[in-house]
Amino acid sequence: MQTKMTELLGIQHPIMQGGMQHLGTPELASAVSNAGGLGTINVTIYPELEDFRQAVRQMKALTQKPFAVNVSIPPDVNPGDKTADYLRICAEEGVGIIELAGGNPTPFAPIIKGYGMKLIIKMAALKHAKKAQSVGADLVTIVGYEVAGHPGMGELSSMVLADRVSHELNIPVMLGGGVADGYGLAGALGLGCAGVVMGTRFVASTEAVISAAHKQWIVDHSEGDTITCQRSIRNMVRVANTASAQACLEMERKGATLQELMAVISGKNSKAAYQSGEVEKGLFPVGQTVGLIHNVKSCQEIIDEIMAQAEAQIASVSAMVK
Repeated sequence: MQTKMTELLGIQHPIMQGGMQHLGTPELASAVSNAGGLGTINVTIYPELEDFRQAVRQMKALTQKPFAVNVSIPPDVNPGDKTADYLRICAEEGVGIIELAGGNPTPFAPIIKGYGMKLIIKMAALKHAKKAQSVGADLVTIVGYEVAGHPGMGELSSMVLADRVSHELNIPVMLGGGVADGYGLAGALGLGCAGVVMGTRFVASTEAVISAAHKQWIVDHSEGDTITCQRSIRNMVRVANTASAQACLEMERKGATLQELMAVISGKNSKAAYQSGEVEKGLFPVGQTVGLIHNVKSCQEIIDEIMAQAEAQIASVSAMVK
C-alpha cells in the first residue's frame, strides 16, 4: 500500500507510532519501524542531552529503517530551553524525521528544515494545521477528541477533522485518535488522509516498556472507560478512568491550582506506576480505542493484522462500486 505518507517518509505501511511520553523508547520504536511503520522516540524521556544522543544511537543500532523523534515544544521559549540542542543532536546523528507537538512550531521549523530533516507537526484544529503548513511542515497529524493524551480543548471528533483537514491542506495529513485496527486505517484513507498515528494500540504490545498490568487494563476495558481531566489548567488530557484521574477531577472541581494538582498529575507518578504495575496510582493516557483492543501482540503482529484488515476492507468497499 503506497500513500503520500509512505512515499515521503520512505516506509512500507502508512502507520506511525505516537510519541507516547515515557513509552517512546528505542525498544518499542525500533519494533514498529522494523515492522514497516514509523517508530518514534520521545525526547522527554531523556532530560540529559547525552542520554538522548545514546538513545538515538541505540535506535540506529536496532533498526536500519526510518524513524522519527518527537519533540515537545515548550509553551514559552526561554534561555534555558534545550529544544534547539535536541534538534542539533538529531542532525549530528543523522535523524531524518522530526515530529513537533505542543506549542508554537514557528521558532523551530526553520531549524529543522535547515538541517534537511522531514517535519511532521501535530495539531488538534484546522486553523492550527494551516499554521503548521505555512511554517513548512511536510506532513500534519490531526488529532481528534478520542485520542490518548492531549486532544485539544475544542472536543472535535477524529472523523470530522480528518475529512476537513485532509481536503483543506496541500500536504499529506495523518489521523491520530480513534484508530487501532485496519478498519480505522481504511476509514482514514477513505476520508482523504495519507496514514494514521496510533498510540494506545502500541501500548498493548509486547515491546512496550510498561507493566503487564497496564497492558491488561487496556485489554479488559472498553471505549467508555476513559475520561478527560486537566481542563481547568487548559491542558486537557484523556486518560484511563482510575482513582488518580478521579482525584484530579475532584481537585479541579474544588478549584485546585496547578501546583496543587501536580501531586496527582505529575509525570513522575505515572512513570513509577508504569514500572510498579499500580495502574490506579498515576494518570494513564489511553484513547477510546481501548474498546477495539482485545489482546497483547508484538508490533509486527499488530501491523500485519492491521494491514490485512485494511486491504480486505478497501477491497470490500471497492467491490460495491459497479
